[in-house]
Amino acid sequence: MERYEFQAETKQLLDLMVNSIYTNKEIFLRELISNASDALDKLHFAALTDTALTADDPTLRIELETDKEAQTLTIRDNGIGMTADEVRENIGTIAKSGTKAFMENLKKAQAAKAEAEKAASGDGEASAEAEGGAKADETDSLIGQFGVGFYSAFMVAEKVDILTRKAGTDAATHWQSAGDGSYSLEPAVKLTRGTEITLTLKPEFYEDGAELNLLDQYRLEGLVKQYSNYVRYPVQMDFETEETPKDADGKPIPDAKPVKTVETRTLNSQQPLWKRSKSQLKAEDYNEFYKSQFHAWVDPLAYYHTSAEGRVEYTALLYIPGEAPVNLYYADYEPGLQLYSRSVFIMDKCKELLPDYLKFVQGLVDSPDFSLNISRELLQQSAELKLIGKNLEKNILKNLANMLANDREKYEKFWAQYGRSLKLGVYGSMYGAEEEIKKLQDLLLFTSSKDGKLYTLQEFAAHMPEGQQKFYYATGKSREAVNALPQMEALTERGYEVLCLTDDIDEFALEVLHAYDGKDFQSLTRGELDLGETDADKDAAEAKKKAQEELAKTNEELLKDVKEALGDTVFEVKLNANLKSSPVALTASAMGPSLEMEQVLARGGQNFFKAQRILELNPEHALFAKLIEAHAAGKDAPEFKENCELLYGQALLVAGLPLENPAAFAAAVAKVMAR
Repeated sequence: MERYEFQAETKQLLDLMVNSIYTNKEIFLRELISNASDALDKLHFAALTDTALTADDPTLRIELETDKEAQTLTIRDNGIGMTADEVRENIGTIAKSGTKAFMENLKKAQAAKAEAEKAASGDGEASAEAEGGAKADETDSLIGQFGVGFYSAFMVAEKVDILTRKAGTDAATHWQSAGDGSYSLEPAVKLTRGTEITLTLKPEFYEDGAELNLLDQYRLEGLVKQYSNYVRYPVQMDFETEETPKDADGKPIPDAKPVKTVETRTLNSQQPLWKRSKSQLKAEDYNEFYKSQFHAWVDPLAYYHTSAEGRVEYTALLYIPGEAPVNLYYADYEPGLQLYSRSVFIMDKCKELLPDYLKFVQGLVDSPDFSLNISRELLQQSAELKLIGKNLEKNILKNLANMLANDREKYEKFWAQYGRSLKLGVYGSMYGAEEEIKKLQDLLLFTSSKDGKLYTLQEFAAHMPEGQQKFYYATGKSREAVNALPQMEALTERGYEVLCLTDDIDEFALEVLHAYDGKDFQSLTRGELDLGETDADKDAAEAKKKAQEELAKTNEELLKDVKEALGDTVFEVKLNANLKSSPVALTASAMGPSLEMEQVLARGGQNFFKAQRILELNPEHALFAKLIEAHAAGKDAPEFKENCELLYGQALLVAGLPLENPAAFAAAVAKVMAR
């Protein structure tokens, strides 16, 4: 037996592996199975030109074996195996000359990230290393090398033994280390090709009550399914079962002793569904995989199976769930796609792949450009990941556009579940480039005031009668509430169609859009309502305008006193003859948030955003004459003040806003009714 001392950095490396690189101890199994899969790959390719290498044992596989008495876990493969020199090179790569370089690269990557974050926060400028922050990705690939991945075993093992024999040779080698800075190497006997790694487990990984009991075969089975379910070779383990003998009729034989049997089970599904040709798969296959993989109860609304080659290579299988999670728009919802590298599981929730407005999408991405990375942070910063994310976003939006054009019923189901997400995407582009907004605007749907159906903005534009130059909209709890607004009468007379905004994000999204197809958005309850020149006789229209101005001038003192009676509750009181049959309406100044925006922001705790409320009185309504009559008794007359408060309360109710003092309003109404 020969004993070798590792270089001084090795102890630091092992500490790094155990304490810093991996956050989950269980990840070691993924690493060792991945190494075994690589060994089988190498044998597979070598056997293409030398079939004798696999002639004695052509079935390539990975085996797991537990020994409760010895407290060991063994991972075995019948792959390419190693010679003694290769053991020194492969197992000792990081432990030899590569150690210092590896650790230096890792430290540089971490320093670059810290510098970049410092610069981004405004605390200083990025250093030259930070400017080359992409170099952080260079260390990612190291984790996929046998040396680094192998050393993760010391997180759970107090001693590791390797017994290996190179395919096509008779010599075997035994390597052993306790992770203490040294290892032994000696010739050995092994009857078959391949490599077996035996971990003598630390007590905390096999004792009763251990959180991660690695001698529990069912726990190991679960870990394989979670992290290595789609390794292309079977991962097998023997399970011992007891069964009572049965007679010819299949009934248990009385007093018969149970018979122990050993069953070899394959723990992984091997061929990933997403790696199979789409022509071989049916909708049922995709749906069942979705429900199994993502623990769903209902079929997905849609799925997209796509792949790409070129600058980056990847395969993606994405799903739109049939039902939105109840917490989709809450802080505790965890979005993200699963990541695989060559079918080896890397990460469960990578939220950086897709923009936040697509966080409802579930699925996975498999790319050979992903390495079995050192940290989530380095992977999430990779240029390949960002490029794949942009491609996936384009693909999803393209498929949604196709659904909208070719399957309107399904798209409206999608909209009912996830329309809010797309509107949040528009609002989130407030400070983004114009193209960020344009890619979503044609996917938006709004309810029509006329028939209650959903239409795109393009369809609304096509509906516009001659003379309508704007998209008119109003907010309300329902279409019926919008149609009941006093301002609607004037638009209905002209045959105008109004967008009914019933979601609290709607108006914010339209604020960001600002215009569509050259036509502005105009709120019915915010700013001056411009209905355009619709009168055939422009002279008559001009005369009507002058008459209203004269009327306002005549009632200037009245409007001033109404404002004084209501105090700071209103910003302005004015006349509006377009209210038709309604005596009063409440609008907001264009200089601040709308009435609806104020309510939404207040629910979010932002009470300092206040709408400038404008009380509009209809000078052609009978109640206006009553108001003039009450005002004749003086601005301090009780009846005048009561009328002002009643009109304002009515305006609040019609606008769907809460009364500031419901009891006082009810008492005032009762008093008027008793006169």
